[in-house]
Amino acid sequence: MCATCGCAGDGAVLRVPGHLDDHDHDHEHAQADGGRAHGDDGHVHGGHGRGEPIARADARTITLQRKVLAKNDDLAARNRAWLAGRGVFMLNLMSSPGAGKTTLLEHTGRDLAGRLGIAVIEGDQQTALDARRIEAAGCQVVQINTGAGCHLDAQMVASALRALDPAPGTVVIVENVGNLVCPALFDLGEAARVVLASVTEGADKPMKYPQMFRQADLIVITKIDLLPYVDFDTERYAADIARVSAGARLMQLSAVSSAGLTGWYDWLAAQAARFAPA
Repeated sequence: MCATCGCAGDGAVLRVPGHLDDHDHDHEHAQADGGRAHGDDGHVHGGHGRGEPIARADARTITLQRKVLAKNDDLAARNRAWLAGRGVFMLNLMSSPGAGKTTLLEHTGRDLAGRLGIAVIEGDQQTALDARRIEAAGCQVVQINTGAGCHLDAQMVASALRALDPAPGTVVIVENVGNLVCPALFDLGEAARVVLASVTEGADKPMKYPQMFRQADLIVITKIDLLPYVDFDTERYAADIARVSAGARLMQLSAVSSAGLTGWYDWLAAQAARFAPA
């Protein structure tokens, strides 16, 4: 069990291309030893906080939480160095469920085919539904099913990166589990954090979930084609973002109408160029 958020993320399953059938259990690549993965040094990195029951918010809880995050941060630093050595840009894409992450990635994969290599690490508690959609859009993809876990961590992403084996210049997009709380706590080794927020969710989310938005490099308002039909105050939203995360860039788009997609594609290409080998 995760000592930081209380989720049971020990049963994460990695599904590689060609083995995305939800019922093909013979080809599921479960992380060894109940969710633990072998690192590059051949040692097994343990799960976070297993066997440590948390009964109350005391000094023991705080100490364990720090150990969990410190261990994750160490693995994230290794991921970051591995990606930098390959000239690969990786971003962590986060949002609440239904904000439009997968739809945006489908359009991105199809529209940038031949211009930019896109690989996706798809995080969901169950099924390979989204991974199949991403694969059909022409992207290289690995599915991580977290079971009861509510977020991806650096250890899971390290396993997925080894399975993807991205070429230099590739953009790796981690589509995190839909959740505005726990994913914000875990560094995956990404070079940038992108938060999607759809207009159907309401404009109050930056103030209600500040930790998520505070750490974002880019915040994308999605489904703007629905603005005439929903109560979403874009001015209030922008003002709240400025209070919570003054350094974040704000972008608006609609995958359905294609409005704003060019700006998203240009941003991705610019980030990839920064990391690509000379």
